[in-house]
Amino acid sequence: MADQSHIRNFAIIAHIDHGKSTLSDRLMELTGTVAMRDMHAQLLDSNPIERERGITIKLAPVRMKYKSQNSNHNDQNEEKLRFGNWDLGFSGSEFILNLIDTPGHVDFGYEVSRSLAACEGAILVVDATQGVQAQTLANLRLAQEHKLIVIPVINKIDMPHSNIPFCVEALCELGFKKEEIINISAKTGENVEAVLDAIVTRIPAPIGGLDKPLRALIFSSQYDAHKGVVVFVRIVDGSLARSDHARLQGPTLLRFMASQAEVTPIELGYFSPKMIPSSGLSCGEVGYIATGLKDIRFAKVGDTITINQSPITNHPLPGYKEPKPMVFLSLFPINSDELTLARESLEKLRLSDSAFTFRPISSAALGNGFHCGFLGLLHAEIVQERLSREFALDMIASAPSVEYQLKLKNIKDIHIVQSASEFPDPTVIDEVREPVMEVKIFTPKTYIGSIMQLAVEKRGEYIDLTYHGDQAELTYLIPLADMIIDFFDRLKSITEGYASLDYEFFDYQTVDVVRIDILLNHEKVDALAFLAVREQAVGRARSIVEKLATVIPRQQFNIPVQGAIGGSVIARLDIKPFRKDVIQKLYGGDRTRKDKLLKKQKKGKARMKTVGKVEVPQNAFFDVLKRTA
Repeated sequence: MADQSHIRNFAIIAHIDHGKSTLSDRLMELTGTVAMRDMHAQLLDSNPIERERGITIKLAPVRMKYKSQNSNHNDQNEEKLRFGNWDLGFSGSEFILNLIDTPGHVDFGYEVSRSLAACEGAILVVDATQGVQAQTLANLRLAQEHKLIVIPVINKIDMPHSNIPFCVEALCELGFKKEEIINISAKTGENVEAVLDAIVTRIPAPIGGLDKPLRALIFSSQYDAHKGVVVFVRIVDGSLARSDHARLQGPTLLRFMASQAEVTPIELGYFSPKMIPSSGLSCGEVGYIATGLKDIRFAKVGDTITINQSPITNHPLPGYKEPKPMVFLSLFPINSDELTLARESLEKLRLSDSAFTFRPISSAALGNGFHCGFLGLLHAEIVQERLSREFALDMIASAPSVEYQLKLKNIKDIHIVQSASEFPDPTVIDEVREPVMEVKIFTPKTYIGSIMQLAVEKRGEYIDLTYHGDQAELTYLIPLADMIIDFFDRLKSITEGYASLDYEFFDYQTVDVVRIDILLNHEKVDALAFLAVREQAVGRARSIVEKLATVIPRQQFNIPVQGAIGGSVIARLDIKPFRKDVIQKLYGGDRTRKDKLLKKQKKGKARMKTVGKVEVPQNAFFDVLKRTA
């Protein structure tokens, strides 16, 4: 068993693309965790999507062993500690470093909070060429809320455009001392060993009682076809062995305190960075437990695991705040035969992504599907891509929407609506409220005017403007419904990629929202209905009508494509019919012969328009909805 005083649990936090994954690679190289022949860039980003996009989307734990050269770290007790039938003792100068690599994009902030719940310290990485950014501050606040020791690190000092004095000044403004800031280049490895020494000297050892009943916090999980549900845990109190004969007769029986499920673990171990089986886990350590569970609903992230025979007074660990989905869209399998597979795939994906939610729905146009909740559009895009790659599922996605609160007439309770199909008749609605986000934008001063203009277009309410040297921090209140369309893309475009964004939920505000129905040949297509602010309804309806008119196949009769609010049509385009030349067989004769054939054709077209139905091909739905999103 490892000496608890020689364990350090820490996370790496930063804004997106500031070098978290690269620093993780260097730390693993310096500690010899991974052989050089097996080393490659972004080693902890195991998902192909992460490597292609150059971002981290899932937290990744890894155990490293580091032998400190500083004599001050020597423990008074050099004797190896033993427990049960396993021995993981270390000398006084050897430490176990449990690193949890975290995402940097604002959509995956919940992953950061889960990582910090299992740590005592954090390394805050700042890009020397960009300085403090939006997610730098957001993640720093999270770490401070968890009362972690934060080590400030300035990365990319080897870059030609690095501005180290500016970054030092910015970090000092955040409350750090100049002497505690470490300047490194994670790419070249320059001064990275100083980070390892700082981890050992500044971050405290985990607290907890080895002799107390087992309490382990589940901070992540995944599904394995052979091992069942595999939970990632931090042992807070006690210890766990495959067969704890010292206190129990027979194999260890574990209990999930929230679901009350009981399991006998089939494998225990740690991450290096692959799963390495071991004889057990002790107080303060980070590792995994393969439960063998096939029902993923019993293993919830944030739950506490204990030994079944532990005293009933054993209280669960305080969990972190559950993430609340903010963006909603519906997913429909292209092949209706894949509905069961889609449900199973979504359940497995939900196990490794606690911020993703779903429930079954039905659409007249697209059949059965699922209404899903996400933290943002990037989160939704990543989930759809994972479904395609990991489960070979291609699904049609509806236009994104947000959650509205409705106050109905003669009803006291608040009614929640997440899609246009759930929106009731306007005559029964007393008030509609939409979510508003507090948005902080960091940008060079040059782009302030363009950003203010964009915020006005998005119905933003100006709150504050502060300057940090050449950088400006703008604070706005912006409705989430306007942010999920193209706000982030346009912000990056007008600032040439220099602006960074952070946002969090602020409150609900009253708004005039209407449901826009799309009609094909006077019949509603429920999958294309959407909600919008009344003042934007005409523009958005016209945009979808124009897109539909280009993808719907022409018929033998005229097809009107309309956008309507209730009984009022606010946008319309007609898909012109094919014209069959019914008089081509005539080679002469009186004019009345031609008129007779044309009159007959006209009656046929009128009858066809009355009884004919327009079938929208799946690829047309996909094309329109994709471009709408």
